[in-house]
Amino acid sequence: MDKHALENYLLEQIPLARAMQLSVDAASPQALTLTAPLEPNINHQGTVFGGSASAVAILSAWLLGTARVQEEGLQGRAVIQRNEMRYDRPITGRFFATAEAAGGEDDWQHALDALRRGRKGRIRLVSRLVCDGKAVGELAGDFVLLS
Repeated sequence: MDKHALENYLLEQIPLARAMQLSVDAASPQALTLTAPLEPNINHQGTVFGGSASAVAILSAWLLGTARVQEEGLQGRAVIQRNEMRYDRPITGRFFATAEAAGGEDDWQHALDALRRGRKGRIRLVSRLVCDGKAVGELAGDFVLLS
């Protein structure tokens, strides 16, 4: 996965990503990491706004799902169905959101096989938020892979 191509795709498809100054830090078929600076995502307390943290977590999972579908040579995309967000501590600076399948490669294969059969693929993706080397939050989301 080409992280520069993925970043361009993200910024073109999701205008909010540009306003939040998101960038792709790392990408592989198993995991994708976005990074975001504090400044455009700051709240009145001088920390990251909870909505921004949630958006970055969702976008890391969405981009991973969409990229994995395309990487497999399939026409399709990922859409979020539902999610749960946990905030463990205030985010005080640049932070990272790393998404991966909750159940690993087996979950990917099950979801992608469904998509290959013309059905909806379903997968649970988890995005862990880190700031200054410390866990600061986590999103668990159910995504649907559509053709």
